[in-house]
Amino acid sequence: MEKHTFIIDIAKGHHSFYAQQICDEMAASAKARGTGIAKRTPAYITEKMNEGKAVIAMHADGRWAGFCYIETWGHGQYVANSGLIVSPEFRKSGLAKEIKKKIFELSRNKYPNAKIFGLTTGLAVMKINSELGYEPVTYSELTDDEEFWKGCQSCVNHAILVSKERKNCMCTAMLYDPAEKKKSSGNKLLDFAKNSKLYERFMRIKQNILLRGEKKEGSSEKKSLMNFFNF
Repeated sequence: MEKHTFIIDIAKGHHSFYAQQICDEMAASAKARGTGIAKRTPAYITEKMNEGKAVIAMHADGRWAGFCYIETWGHGQYVANSGLIVSPEFRKSGLAKEIKKKIFELSRNKYPNAKIFGLTTGLAVMKINSELGYEPVTYSELTDDEEFWKGCQSCVNHAILVSKERKNCMCTAMLYDPAEKKKSSGNKLLDFAKNSKLYERFMRIKQNILLRGEKKEGSSEKKSLMNFFNF
């Protein structure tokens, strides 16, 4: 595998040159996954860059490589690291993990007392989040800020979210709470790594049930996984 060198830094105004490319890659990635994300415009991405609330990765040769930005809700009580995207040519290089670390560090510096949360359908992102100290939670533990939930309206799965009264959807919710003392900081990571294939199977079960509109809890395997991940 070719070894790449990246420069990961806080995005600035001059990086707005890449805003359209970033939006295009976000849309293409969502379409490929078949799950959808809240759509963002180049103007919105540029605003995040100008505010110092985004991280951008550039290849050593000058090519754009990746991006992620910060959103705040509930008057700064909640922070979301959103829009993580890596250029297709640099995927599977470990760059996504480094970007997540950088945006997490930026979030902690800017909002040290905020709860940091995320919604994702990607197992790789869940693993990275777990390594940073996030834990899977129910949707009720996320912000109740209506502006956040409005962002889901452009997602292809919004009808599912509405039908479940915002209690569940295709995404998994994960939360980092700085006020909560971690009793065993390493165990969650070990458990996630050990059970990642089981969890991936659970995600498929969950998504199939939601897509079919079924209300039953499903198999005992699903129930045990719900308990394991504190759902």
